[in-house]
Amino acid sequence: MSNCVCKDVAEHEQELQQIISRYQGQPSALIEVLHQAQELIGYLPRQVQEKIADGLGITVNEVYSVISFYSHFSVKPKGEYNVCVCKGTACYVKGAPAVLERLEKELGIKAGDTTDDGKFSLNVVRCLGACGLGPVMTVNNSAHGLLKPDKAAEVIKSYA
Repeated sequence: MSNCVCKDVAEHEQELQQIISRYQGQPSALIEVLHQAQELIGYLPRQVQEKIADGLGITVNEVYSVISFYSHFSVKPKGEYNVCVCKGTACYVKGAPAVLERLEKELGIKAGDTTDDGKFSLNVVRCLGACGLGPVMTVNNSAHGLLKPDKAAEVIKSYA
């Protein structure tokens, strides 16, 4: 990652510092600070990780190890439309892998990535709690079920 100041971070610099200040010198508050920072900015770029590490008195490696362990945290900006494909057991056996493969082809990205235009992020989740409608995906928390690869592609096109 470059050392540029990300626009989103610069816009929220003061609020980010307030979050970190509340937990100054408290390494045990790391997960809470990461949640609040990601909610504020949308993701956790390197410069945010460095600020959090400095404020909590821990290393950047410790911060990154927590970010990389928990799938909730992201070091990349999310797209305007966040697409989550369920690969829980029910969805998996009903065809989720084929749905995911079609979406990757349609969007030109792999799961975990964001399109170059910033419009779509594609993610895999373990369960969306709609097993009877599997395979299921959400687009910005709006559920779409009983998917086949072509139907999933049509859903994406409707957001484009």
